[in-house]
Amino acid sequence: MSLKDFETAMRLIEENEDQADFVGPRDAALVDKAEKALGIKFPPSYRQFLLRLGAGSFGALEIYGVIDDEWEGSSVPDAVWYTLSERDEYDLPKHLLVIAAAGDGPLYCLKLGQEKEPPVIFYSPGLEEEEQDSEIAAADFGAFLLEGVRDELDA
Repeated sequence: MSLKDFETAMRLIEENEDQADFVGPRDAALVDKAEKALGIKFPPSYRQFLLRLGAGSFGALEIYGVIDDEWEGSSVPDAVWYTLSERDEYDLPKHLLVIAAAGDGPLYCLKLGQEKEPPVIFYSPGLEEEEQDSEIAAADFGAFLLEGVRDELDA
């Protein structure tokens, strides 16, 4: 259901563009370069997000993505910079991709693995992996985006 949820979220974003603030479409070559920098493959729904919106926010919901290829010294909402920084500072496992933050609390991460559309989990920097809650925040990126957009529209 991830791509269906993603498309529903995109429709809602387009219908409420006054709440949207995204960097805009990113080139496929840049997205490929981001994957290479991280040593991962983006799931289809998240890749579509990058190609169509790049990174940014909808209301108070901020979603990290790809801005440019200046990973060093970047800042939020650059998912590549944030993920690489968390790997360096907190030993973020290489199978996790930071896509958002829950205020001062845990990070929302795609838990990359065997699934074509992996779940979004909560990850608390500074805790060892065996100490992590591993609570699933959403079944996949499409569900995460749709739930976040709907929450903002209901706010």
